[in-house]
Amino acid sequence: MGKKKETISLVDTFSEFNELKNIDKTTMISVLEESFRSVIAKINGTDENYDIIINPDKGDLEIWRNRTVVEDDKLQDPNREIPLSEARKIDEDFEVGEEVTDEVSLDHFGRRTILNLRQTLASKILELEKDNLYNKYKEKVGQIVSGEVYQIWKKEILLLDDEHNELILPKTEQIPSDFFHKGEHVRAVVARVENKNNNPKIILSRTSPVFLERLFETEIPEIADGLITIKGIARIPGERAKVAVEAYDDRIDPVGACVGMKGFRIHGIVRELRNENIDVINYTNNTTLYIQRALSPAKINSIVVKEDERRAEVFLPPEEVSLAIGKGGANIKLASMLTGYNIEVFRDIEGMDEEDIYLDEFRDEIDGWVIDQLKRIGCSTAKNVLAMDREKLIREADLEESTVDEVLQILASEFENDEDDVEDEN
Repeated sequence: MGKKKETISLVDTFSEFNELKNIDKTTMISVLEESFRSVIAKINGTDENYDIIINPDKGDLEIWRNRTVVEDDKLQDPNREIPLSEARKIDEDFEVGEEVTDEVSLDHFGRRTILNLRQTLASKILELEKDNLYNKYKEKVGQIVSGEVYQIWKKEILLLDDEHNELILPKTEQIPSDFFHKGEHVRAVVARVENKNNNPKIILSRTSPVFLERLFETEIPEIADGLITIKGIARIPGERAKVAVEAYDDRIDPVGACVGMKGFRIHGIVRELRNENIDVINYTNNTTLYIQRALSPAKINSIVVKEDERRAEVFLPPEEVSLAIGKGGANIKLASMLTGYNIEVFRDIEGMDEEDIYLDEFRDEIDGWVIDQLKRIGCSTAKNVLAMDREKLIREADLEESTVDEVLQILASEFENDEDDVEDEN
């Protein structure tokens, strides 16, 4: 009787484990039966003549063995056969050749075997739990999840979901101004799920463009309903983002719907992203117009698109260049990311001084990367550079003082030489 209680206890133990770890009953029964059959086969060489009945609702388990009745002196396999004399102790009507089914108690296996069985079951259930976790979160890649901050380390944060599964938010996937306390709830998108050596690792991200896209879907009903589509996203996490949207119904203003009255809809997203500045623009198939919108709020005079090079030369009034480039080059960088074109901005040189010279003419004297830096801030000619304040050149072009001084000297000497030539002619 004691052994039967141990059997029930064994099932109860893993029944509780089942509820705790969210493993369905069918799988649990399958694991339990497979484990018992493995033990039986190991002891007897086969499990084919055994029936295992598991009742998860009652929490009990029964093992029945089927044996064929043989003459007492003909017994060869005690596992598959039973002597006639022993069979008649069960029922006196048994005859040779008939089948006897009797229940096997746990004492048949021995205490050590039962302990090993417990360990085997625990191991298999742990594997199942890991598989379930991997499959569950593999389906959630690209979705927003929430977790409670459990542990904070230098390179990552450990979060726990509602079922106490571990989620990892690496420092590299956090917005630079993110700062969390233990116990705080954090939202992020599932970036990827790793499964090395059957050890699932769920990696989250708050810097991914997908996170911003899912926030738009959450906060803006028209996007969730499919009335507005997000056509492209470019982000510099925590600083600035550009989102291109399109409405299939001409009656809907996609930008207005995303921003909301007095920016009400976008404010929630901005707060979640630590005050990331979000520009929402109307998408268009017209490349020139798309680039123009992407560089907003700068006003553009003209654009030359070179499709084969995926490059665009943008000409603006001098006072608009810094606006097009943006703080730290953020605006032009995001516009390039959004449109897929390498964008270069130039001061509009219509009516350019005939004596002026394009910077590219100086590549023999000035390093190419320095010229590219100057062109990046809209200085395409020598006089463009000479007209700019020295300090502003150093700051906006991100060049060393000595480099800027050398460039200014080279460019200035070019025009001094021209003046000398004119005097000589006179």
